[in-house]
Amino acid sequence: MVAGARRRAFRDGDRQIDTAHLLHTLLELDPRARAAFAGGAPQVARLLGYLAQRAIGYGVQWSGSVEDSGARSRVRPRDLRGIQGVQGVQGVQGIRGVQGVGMSGWSPAAVAAMGAATARARARGALRADGPDLLAALAGDPECRAVEVLRRAGVDTELLVAALDGELRQQSTT
Repeated sequence: MVAGARRRAFRDGDRQIDTAHLLHTLLELDPRARAAFAGGAPQVARLLGYLAQRAIGYGVQWSGSVEDSGARSRVRPRDLRGIQGVQGVQGVQGIRGVQGVGMSGWSPAAVAAMGAATARARARGALRADGPDLLAALAGDPECRAVEVLRRAGVDTELLVAALDGELRQQSTT
């Protein structure tokens, strides 16, 4: 997932991986994440359309800016242990950085989403986060770019998170 988001950011000419890059890669690669949408395949197609338009119009207002939804203050360093491509970029201490972007190559909101996905996985007893974990983390940050895209495509993000939380409870009891 991380490698795909990194390639997408590079192709888009962005200096950082942001939550929209993570969402785009997630929708392309993870069938379980795509299946989580109440609107089914048409809604996923609409989302992918908005995300694909990023470099040619939609999302241009994001160009050259840092995505910081404020979510990074909720990230615990232990939630980032083991995320390949995140830990070690600047060290875990950079996440809560007083100023600036946080970790080199990552928007603070993307770092927070990865941390939240990992915490969600640990809550269900898994060692690694999967697509639904990341989707729930992205949809759960109301101020990130991924949620802007989700809402524009008609996704009720609260309903999406609730559905994914139901999946979490179902998995943890089996």
